[in-house]
Amino acid sequence: MSDIRQGLAKRSVVGMFWTGLSMGALALAEVVALLVLARLLSPSEFGLYAAALVIIKLATIFENLGVAPAIVQRPELDERHLRVGFTLSLVLSLLIAGLVWLVAPAIAHAMRLTELATVVRATSVVFLCQGIALVAQAVAQRALRFEWLAAVDAATFAVGFVIAAPIFALAGFGVWALVGALMTQNLLRTVVLLIGQPHPKRLLLERRAAGELLYFGGGFTIARVCNYLATQVDKIIVGRWLGAEALGIYSLSSQLMTTPAVIIGQILDRVLFPTMALVQQEPARLARAYRSAVAACALVVLPASVVVAITAPELVLVLLGPGWDAVVAPLQILAVGMLFRTSYKLSDSISRATGVVYARAWRQAIFVVTVATGAFFGHFWGVTGVAAGVVAAVTSNFMLMAHLSLRVTGISWSEFIGAHAPALALASVVGACAWIAVDQLRQVQVAPLVLLLNVAIAAGASGLVSCWLLPTLFLGRDGQSMLRLIAGLAPAWLRRSRPG
Repeated sequence: MSDIRQGLAKRSVVGMFWTGLSMGALALAEVVALLVLARLLSPSEFGLYAAALVIIKLATIFENLGVAPAIVQRPELDERHLRVGFTLSLVLSLLIAGLVWLVAPAIAHAMRLTELATVVRATSVVFLCQGIALVAQAVAQRALRFEWLAAVDAATFAVGFVIAAPIFALAGFGVWALVGALMTQNLLRTVVLLIGQPHPKRLLLERRAAGELLYFGGGFTIARVCNYLATQVDKIIVGRWLGAEALGIYSLSSQLMTTPAVIIGQILDRVLFPTMALVQQEPARLARAYRSAVAACALVVLPASVVVAITAPELVLVLLGPGWDAVVAPLQILAVGMLFRTSYKLSDSISRATGVVYARAWRQAIFVVTVATGAFFGHFWGVTGVAAGVVAAVTSNFMLMAHLSLRVTGISWSEFIGAHAPALALASVVGACAWIAVDQLRQVQVAPLVLLLNVAIAAGASGLVSCWLLPTLFLGRDGQSMLRLIAGLAPAWLRRSRPG
């Protein structure tokens, strides 16, 4: 354990690198799928599928009651914990699948989407797949197999949504093309996880082991339910009061903006949660890790969000094709909250690693209320109003979770704000260069794809030059420290890559 702790920073950087590389493949697969499916399916079909996902993802939370993260976080893990965890996940997945099947008509009636009941019932197989593979995923995460898990997710998503979904859509299955893709993805993922990460599968129900897993899992599950509701209640409100077409538009704009934030957040969380759990009794090390993660996250996300907001019209046209102009305005508004949506996931990692899951839970409950309030009042101004209300709620949640992290790590607010200063300076320079480039290119009416490529080059070059000329201003202490660590790891990677 001491050797692992001594190399924790290096292991974290290597884990983030390989996880990011693998999840980049997942992001590419999602973009390809969106490019194809947006041209084969209608907004109403996307909206119906999005409504089904709201129910599926919410029910999935209750499948394990926090068993998986409890397995990851436990300092000592016995075979009985794995067997009890596997048993609990199987039983709960069966119960949830049956419950969703029974209440599907009532859900469809409540959302005023008559076709939704059949779609939700058909996707109940997803619960069984996830329940069977739950412990295998947790064991792999505990073993720090970050890159393997991300590769599995990317590959199975590609098979489901890049290969299977277009075939189904071309065959005229409509919304069932998306449902079939989801089933294909989850069935394949379950098989790969069970084969690639063996663990004891004999059923066992032991009170002590179950209590040890569920005590942590209870607080985790409450927070997760609230967090999920906060990320989905806006879609429920849009579907309920604005209809399926508006839900399709809002869902796509949200997906375009939140997918990069979710990917970055997942990369950081998958690595930081298990590694921070190793040093959960060392606040000083937690403080250094949290501040460095916050600074690195801001350096990546803030400049990117500015560029997305500036190039949103061309981005929508290239990714979705003609007829999706209504996506542009909500996309630009959601871009404002990209950092807040990403960075609060770091606070999630800290709270789970240190066991303060109930303090996290009540903050997420407040998050649900603020999102619902913002989305409800925003819907009077249409989809753009909902987007603005959601951004306000995400910002408030970011501040609440930052307060929790600062309390756990002992970091001051001034130090926390200072960690974001280099990113703000960098985003200002990158945004200015992107704005000038976009203005000039629009005047000469270049093709949207050409515009995006040129703006990406201009923004990237301006960012790199700024960091090279004034690293203290545009990278800060944490950014420079991260670069030195990466530079120190490079020779080791080169040595390992040489034959012999």
